Amino acid sequence: MRRRLLLAIDSGSQSTKVSVIDEQGRVHASAQRPLRPYDTSVPGHAVHPDDDIWDSVRTTCNEALERLRGSGTDANRVAAVGLCTIRFCRALLDADGRLVEPVLSWMDERVSRPHDPSDRRVAHVTTSSGYVTHRLTGRFVDTRATYQGMWPIDQHTGEWSTDPASYDATGMPRLLLSDLVSPGDLLGTVTPEAAAASGIPVGLPVVATANDKAVEALGCGLHGEDTVLLSLGTYIAAMTTGSAPVAPDGRYWVNVGATPGSYLHESRGIRRGMWTVSWFRDLVSGVAESPSAGGNESLQDTLNAEAALVPPGCGGLLTLLDWLPPPEAPHRRGALIGFDGTQGRAHIYRSILEGIALTMLGHVSAMEQAVGRRFERVLVAGGGSRSDLMMQIVADVFDRPACRTAMPDAAALGAAVCAAVGIGLHPDWDTAVTRMVAPGRSFAPDPSDVTAYRRVLGSHSRLAGLADRLFADR
Repeated sequence: MRRRLLLAIDSGSQSTKVSVIDEQGRVHASAQRPLRPYDTSVPGHAVHPDDDIWDSVRTTCNEALERLRGSGTDANRVAAVGLCTIRFCRALLDADGRLVEPVLSWMDERVSRPHDPSDRRVAHVTTSSGYVTHRLTGRFVDTRATYQGMWPIDQHTGEWSTDPASYDATGMPRLLLSDLVSPGDLLGTVTPEAAAASGIPVGLPVVATANDKAVEALGCGLHGEDTVLLSLGTYIAAMTTGSAPVAPDGRYWVNVGATPGSYLHESRGIRRGMWTVSWFRDLVSGVAESPSAGGNESLQDTLNAEAALVPPGCGGLLTLLDWLPPPEAPHRRGALIGFDGTQGRAHIYRSILEGIALTMLGHVSAMEQAVGRRFERVLVAGGGSRSDLMMQIVADVFDRPACRTAMPDAAALGAAVCAAVGIGLHPDWDTAVTRMVAPGRSFAPDPSDVTAYRRVLGSHSRLAGLADRLFADR
């Protein structure tokens, strides 16, 4: 019997990735397209220009399905679509579902502010997930597991709030909001118009997932209280399993999980994490493009090889990863400090990687203290997990085994898991994860490098305070 296939859409901050995956988690075809650079011409604004998110989704779907057909596989074997998109975006639509203005990125300061209900052009306020769902299905429906932040949502029930004050506080009357479904539920079916644009067969069911970090956690097989997932993407964060919808303090926050009724504890993070790695790579290459344009993979391989020869600590060079400051400290700036004339590009590159690991160790340690347990191993996902050097630095800085996922794009695999459960390819979530998700290579900490990073950690942990004194009064 021929296996049925699932089309997994992972619409991220820097690119859209589409994979065709079977019920055992094997990839049959894939494609990736970069997003255009954010439009940041207005201070505090960061938008996806024009209709870039949908354009990227439809062109990447076409390319992945064309590659599937090129391999000799009938595209009609695709049985469902799993849709995963960037969290914390805001899309303002007219009555027909067209964009009133370009989609607001999660980096746009307006997504943390109430919507202005006086704008009569706006008939629907939704997420990037809700917008792409409408483009695929023609319906104003969205997954409840992507609504966090400035939305009138009851985090305990996953339903729109019953408190009228929450609608006033967010500027979002109920009539502007989409109907909600749970992960694994049907969002709708692909319309003829969407099929013509994307190449996806008309009538295919589109299955709800969750926010991108939660879907990534699902695709990594994150489970158990002794494991933390380090997600190395544009936004870097760490997550572990949780049971309550509200965090007790500010050392972590609660993220809705990708299975119904589940939650994740999520640490504080780095807002332009692997973006900074791409920024430096493209700076070295002399390419006059945004880091979101991707490319330069051979140069990145070279930088990884060169940086692997640099001792831990980079000869005293330290990196502070505030290329995009956190909302509570908008004065912060990124910093490279400790030059003495002996360092070159490999030292800078490695220092950025070390800065990521050292910063996240601090955030994870704070979350460990808050939840009252130590994580014995680190799962690592996202684009940064493809680097053996990054994986080894994580293992050494955290002083515990670091294991990458077998499939680099765990969010796409998580989307496929949701689709598989949604159409009954697997009877339940546990079975789907067991059959589709496999671990990848594990990296053990090197005792001598662990000792070296313990010495570096003290200096690095004081760096943010030093930078605050420099930049706070600017």
